[in-house]
Amino acid sequence: MQINQLYTYPIKSLRGVSLSKATLTRTGFQYDRRFMLLKVIPGEDGAHTLKNMHVPDFPEMALFTTEIVYPNEEKGVPGRIIVTYHPPQDSYHDDKARKMLEIPLQPDIRGLRELSIEMHQSPTTGYDMGNPYNEWFSERFGYGVVLAYLGPHSRRVLGSFAPGKSPAHALETKTKPVVSTRSLVGLAVLTLVLNGVRVSVPVQSTREALLRLWPGVAATVVAGLLSYVLLRCSSTDKEEESITFADTAPYLLTSETSLDELSARFAGDERMDMTKFRPNIVVSGAPTAFEEDFWAELRVGQRGSAARLLLTANCVRCQSINVDYATGKMGTGEAGSALKKLMKDRRVDKGAKFSPVFGRYVFLDPGSDKVMVRVGDKVDVLRTMKERTVYGQSSLFKLILHSNTDRV
Repeated sequence: MQINQLYTYPIKSLRGVSLSKATLTRTGFQYDRRFMLLKVIPGEDGAHTLKNMHVPDFPEMALFTTEIVYPNEEKGVPGRIIVTYHPPQDSYHDDKARKMLEIPLQPDIRGLRELSIEMHQSPTTGYDMGNPYNEWFSERFGYGVVLAYLGPHSRRVLGSFAPGKSPAHALETKTKPVVSTRSLVGLAVLTLVLNGVRVSVPVQSTREALLRLWPGVAATVVAGLLSYVLLRCSSTDKEEESITFADTAPYLLTSETSLDELSARFAGDERMDMTKFRPNIVVSGAPTAFEEDFWAELRVGQRGSAARLLLTANCVRCQSINVDYATGKMGTGEAGSALKKLMKDRRVDKGAKFSPVFGRYVFLDPGSDKVMVRVGDKVDVLRTMKERTVYGQSSLFKLILHSNTDRV
């Protein structure tokens, strides 16, 4: 298999940028989803609230394309994002509506108004870019819009998506324990000493000795169980994963073979557009469709300079894949029925029974930070799972269920 396509999305829910190569980081590709749009909801007395804008709720976001002009440090030229608005087909718009907008790739946040932004119960701080950016977007959407910049902040990864909490990786984690082995040994020795002190006191009967012994035994058992749990918890949990304005993970991976299988369900020659799934990494050459459901770990590139990708959870789909990019509305005909076609047999995640699965969420192995990946790079499956991961199932639950396996 190999990498077939790479994408980054500088502004969340607007159309992405195709890349030939990209540098991997723990929070995603560089510049990925550092900006997002918020709808202004007017209130009483001039007050207003801001609502996160996502393409399934605001399909008109698909009318905006983006490109990145990277900075030239040698010449002192800063980078920028170019946003282009494409009016809906068969509609009248003047030249002003068609013009492009340039946004600093790394804005100066001094003087910008701070915003409290929460996505999927994971809060962060952003910055209101102000005018002319807000005005430009508001004119094209036809309602008030704020362009928010993440700046130096990030969001916590919640639930069981991070590798340290995913059933696919909890038993494979081999990092420094949160509590040192020396501390745990000391705890056990102290417990035994206390136990010995208890039984050294003269007693009148065996029953009295057992009663005095029991608290120490119980403490020893509890200490042993605590030691086991703490040893299983790695620094992955301590060194929390973080993300930008991406929904739940730094990367999303999809398979070209699976896309071909979905396209075969369409009548005529129509094909599904992979970009509607908004992947970061597209892999081609998989022998069978949807086998990625069972991938746990991939190696990208050649040995010595390869990156390890940790696949932790399924990506469950919504009506965003039905959006027509030409009209900025929900599609009609075959392309507008992609979600329905997947619903027939792709509701395979027991934790999200009413949503079909297409693609996997991906985190980066810490040792692969800053590794460059390219279109055409070889992709190898290093490890698979016997069963699919379950949306929302934590590693602790999995650990208890499988505590008698060879790995424990």
